[in-house]
Amino acid sequence: MMTVVVAAAVIERHDRFLLTRRQRGVHLEGFWEFPGGKCEPGETHAACLVREIREELGVEAAVGGEVLATTCAYPDRQVELHFLRCEVGGAPAPQLGQEMRWVARDELATLTFPPADAELIRVLVGAASPTRRRAGPLDPPLEPGPKGPGLQR
Repeated sequence: MMTVVVAAAVIERHDRFLLTRRQRGVHLEGFWEFPGGKCEPGETHAACLVREIREELGVEAAVGGEVLATTCAYPDRQVELHFLRCEVGGAPAPQLGQEMRWVARDELATLTFPPADAELIRVLVGAASPTRRRAGPLDPPLEPGPKGPGLQR
């Protein structure tokens, strides 16, 4: 079975999380997700997120520590998913026609997410502790992506 490595950004502002909706015609269309995408061969999770956030939302990203890593088996693939804290500069705006919204923490459990996101949703709403490393106060500071307009630190 093919394994796909994915990095996803946990972007939080004022206790709201930035989510996008998977577009028509793609695997798991219509599901809400944390922005990000497939890592290219040899690409770090952080570099993947910087690239994906620029492509999907038109802003620069500063990538922090890993919140959660998980694996999920689907009938046709296995997904190794890495959720990382991120901050974005400026105002993110959908670049690919996808739906985007900021969602309050207590609303997360009311939306439909891919099965691979279930553990993260439980962690974010406070129903569970992550089974793998979660970013905390002793984590290194966020690492900025390439300098560009709109990234304000």
